[in-house]
Amino acid sequence: MELQALPSRIGQVRRIVSAQLRYWRLDPLIDRAALGVTELLTNVHLHARPGKLCTVEIELRLDRLTVSVHDLDPRLPEVQDATSSATCGRGLSMVAAVSESWGARPNGESGKVVWFTLAAPSPAPAPAPVRPPFATVVESPVRGFVEVEPVTEAHALQGHAPARSAVAG
Repeated sequence: MELQALPSRIGQVRRIVSAQLRYWRLDPLIDRAALGVTELLTNVHLHARPGKLCTVEIELRLDRLTVSVHDLDPRLPEVQDATSSATCGRGLSMVAAVSESWGARPNGESGKVVWFTLAAPSPAPAPAPVRPPFATVVESPVRGFVEVEPVTEAHALQGHAPARSAVAG
């Protein structure tokens, strides 16, 4: 997704990334991915020149999630030693702490890509749909109506086919 790295947009991107990870059933990665993308977008907002235009990509390949932010500033980021009283300068250190790996590389003639990876667990299988128990159709004494009788174990052993419709015909 392409966006201007403004504070109001950073929260939106964090929610979009979280929703996508929920869709992929990778809920255990949401907090770390949201923190990482927030820090990378904040760096674009604070440091990127000439503008704040960037692109965020998330990619899932087998057992690895990669989140990358592309911007137009060719200067590569540097990890800073932040003092305990510093109010900024910890972003890349936090990305390194929550990710399996991270890095930055030039992107073409101008710009760069800063990325991080997270080990992706195998997604949980989707729950099987719940089906009602099989039933057999029994003629009703009242014309035009059908009664449905639940299948008992005895019926199942006799090989009765399940009813597909309860409409009299």
